[in-house]
Amino acid sequence: MIKKVIIGILTIGIFGCNSDKKKTKSNETYSDINIVGAMRNVMWKGELSGSISLDTISNRKGLYGLGPESYLTGELLINDGKSYVSKVTSDSTMTVEKTFNLSAPFMVYANVTKWNEIELASNVKSIKDIEKLVDEKTTDLKRPFVFKLTGKISKAIIHIQNLPKGTIVSSPKEAHQGQTNYELKDEEATIIGFFSTEHKGVFTHHDSNIHLHLITKNESKMGHLDELEIENMKLYVPKK
Repeated sequence: MIKKVIIGILTIGIFGCNSDKKKTKSNETYSDINIVGAMRNVMWKGELSGSISLDTISNRKGLYGLGPESYLTGELLINDGKSYVSKVTSDSTMTVEKTFNLSAPFMVYANVTKWNEIELASNVKSIKDIEKLVDEKTTDLKRPFVFKLTGKISKAIIHIQNLPKGTIVSSPKEAHQGQTNYELKDEEATIIGFFSTEHKGVFTHHDSNIHLHLITKNESKMGHLDELEIENMKLYVPKK
């Protein structure tokens, strides 16, 4: 009888420990952020086809997301439930279309409806400044997360992927064939970003904790943000 009681206690203890481990693991999965595919699989393995169709995302309330278009033929952005794709038309022109009829080889997206506003100090000007500030201001937030900036930029460089049809990709250099850069000046814009210290090669590049796409206020220009000089912008991070 004593042996049975001891075995029972040990069994409860074992399952209790396992239960705690499962809870901890669950808390670390960041279920509020949705990640499909991985940047490194596109760049190094040539997985260019669609891993997600955007029109299958049912909850579009406060929806934000970004990624490239399938086969690296454009850039995707979801800003507050509105979905956009930009495509290269020349070295100096692009098209920006509003549609959910799109797919992406990798993508990150989330739903946020309530934000905390953070005024940017005058010395916050560049992408690196934003990355540092976002990190410092969100040590008590669940990570990863989406954030946004709105206001005026002095200067920015964005790019759009424009991979030639039929190109086989096995390295970042091959993946960026056809990429076209655009310089913007004195524009009102919104920047959507995703922050993570744990997803390099998944939805951020190997040397950064943020991935940013910019769209101008008139919705005529949109792309992946490479360089930035802020004139006057506000930062928004999710409320707890």
